[in-house]
Amino acid sequence: MYAIFETGGKQYKAAKGEIVFVEKLAEEPGKTVSFDALVVADGADVKIGTPIVKGAKVKAKVIEHGKEKKVVVFKYKAKRNYRKKQGHRQPFTKLKITSITTAKEKEEKEAAAE
Repeated sequence: MYAIFETGGKQYKAAKGEIVFVEKLAEEPGKTVSFDALVVADGADVKIGTPIVKGAKVKAKVIEHGKEKKVVVFKYKAKRNYRKKQGHRQPFTKLKITSITTAKEKEEKEAAAE
């Protein structure tokens, strides 16, 4: 089973137990975050949301925050003595996907509890 969720203006594909690097989130390490699923696929059963799949959630635990490797930007103009060197390190949040739940699974759990 896998799901596609959106955060930070980007979409990510995730399955239970995977590690995903996303744009930096405000949550502290050890906290749990939840995202709405855009697509949920379980074998041949694929549900596509408009824009999200109702009742489908992707839950993840924040492992750590960090910065990616440095990207060097170098600008220059020939014969003009213009040179500019700049570096950038994009911040990220490392997540471990703990569960993917759908509305169908919630209904089954509630029926079993009764």
